[in-house]
Amino acid sequence: MRHASTAAKLFAAFALTFAVSACGTNSGSGAPASGAAGSQAAGASPDAGASAGTGASAGTGASSAPISGELTVWAMGNEGTKLKTLADEFTKANPDVKVSVTPVDWGQAVAKLQTAIAGGTTPDVSQMGTDMMGQFGATGAFEPVPADIDKSAYFESAWNTNIVDGAVLGVPWYVETRLLYYRKDIAEKAGITAPPATWDDLKTMAKAMQEKGGAKYGISLGTKNWQEYFPFLWSNGGDVLDAEGKPVLNSPQAVEALTYYKSFFTEGLTPKSVPEGFDITPAFVTGDYPMFFSGPWHLSLIKEAGGAEFTDKWAIAPMPKKTTATSFVGGSNVVVYKNSKNKDAAWAFVKFLSDPKTQALWYTTVTDLPAVQAAWEDPALAADPNVKVFGEQLKDTKAQPASAAWSEVSSAINDTLEKMTTGSLEPQAAADEMQQEAGSLGAS
Repeated sequence: MRHASTAAKLFAAFALTFAVSACGTNSGSGAPASGAAGSQAAGASPDAGASAGTGASAGTGASSAPISGELTVWAMGNEGTKLKTLADEFTKANPDVKVSVTPVDWGQAVAKLQTAIAGGTTPDVSQMGTDMMGQFGATGAFEPVPADIDKSAYFESAWNTNIVDGAVLGVPWYVETRLLYYRKDIAEKAGITAPPATWDDLKTMAKAMQEKGGAKYGISLGTKNWQEYFPFLWSNGGDVLDAEGKPVLNSPQAVEALTYYKSFFTEGLTPKSVPEGFDITPAFVTGDYPMFFSGPWHLSLIKEAGGAEFTDKWAIAPMPKKTTATSFVGGSNVVVYKNSKNKDAAWAFVKFLSDPKTQALWYTTVTDLPAVQAAWEDPALAADPNVKVFGEQLKDTKAQPASAAWSEVSSAINDTLEKMTTGSLEPQAAADEMQQEAGSLGAS
């Protein structure tokens, strides 16, 4: 068992929060970094804004009444360094509001937020990785989302990442999902002219690329990456929890998904180990690894690594289908803190970030994909066929549940995956171990 003595406290409401189909950030395939359930006092329900006007179209970010005063905002990573662009636009429409943006390193974000919440020194607004919502939502530090923000404006799976113990505690800011990157030229050399549409197609294509296309391996899969395994679980009709919030990590669907996942390793289609610091991008360009799953950040990485002559040699495709073709969704949300002294301006800023025009501007600024569906109609996104594929995949996505102890659960799942993919642990035993770990951590 892993940390069973301490995790029970963290998981006091795990079964409830874990039942939500929520989403998280992740660092798989070169991605950028990204307790007891919280109080529901005065909270919005999961249907907050469902019948209200579209708060996500508050173009200028101005509230119904004039807003003024100071507004403090924390944002992580590249978003933290670039957010001033949006803050400046907001202040043009709201000149009586002074917005101060504090960039926060992703590696320091959890500790900094913990300290601020414990000391009552939170900002008015902050970015929140979707995989952090359960942990920090459980503290009761977030202000519930007002009913005039329309959840239908957002991708449903992204909205659901903000639901903690039945209360909506944040608003989607940007999203990402995973697609299959593949080498068209190597596939064609192997006699395949279309991307894999099904699980069987994916296995066939991986074998053909290795045996006939000249690739060292058929695909690159992570030995311990739950974000890469879960899409197979979901696409096979399985899930992490059942409708009552109880773990179902050893369901027949889960065992079948693990069996399929393990087969790529046992058949030598993907390696059981890679060098420390392995970067899939140059390995994809050289053709050693002709397929892998990743997010939108790899579009620019591949273009840069491959150059102009590489443009026609690769493409992207949706998640291969079994029962469904469900992929992982991640990204970031924005939250307003209960300690905020300027909540009117804080919510006006959140609505401004959700305006389709602002979302499109943010895409052109940092290439983060919009969480607001209407923003995808902007020419900056609509004109790019690769981005369009990501937009279509986002309509069928899930993620990890909003649990305060998800880091513990995911670590245990990854350890089990590694024992299965690199060792002799069989899929049924791996599924049972995942189920036991979830139970030992308090999930049941």
